[in-house]
Amino acid sequence: MKMMNEEFIGLATSAYFVPDLEKGKAWYAKAFCVEPYFDEPFYVGFDINGYELGIQPADENRQTGNSTIAYWAVKDIHEMYKRFIELGATEHEKPMDVGGGVVVAAVKDPWDNLIGLIFNPEFKK
Repeated sequence: MKMMNEEFIGLATSAYFVPDLEKGKAWYAKAFCVEPYFDEPFYVGFDINGYELGIQPADENRQTGNSTIAYWAVKDIHEMYKRFIELGATEHEKPMDVGGGVVVAAVKDPWDNLIGLIFNPEFKK
């Protein structure tokens, strides 16, 4: 039997649900400073330095807001946190040092989806 960690490749996609795909697309493009590479009525995909951020229309089975946090690595967590708040995200967790120089924060997008930010000095990229 293979060990569990051998079965997983890594983060592929972090998807968020929004009630209005056009408004969501505009907000996420501004927040992450990148235009979508895939843009269809059922899914909009952004390439965030090799990682997939997707937005999809909310419906009765897929609601906005969640309790799972995908943490996006950033070079300057305080600046990125400030940027997201200025773009209309709301505070969930202010940047805090969790040990070893690692700083995490989280915001809620305008549709209550949680977006995590992380600075880790061990990240090489």
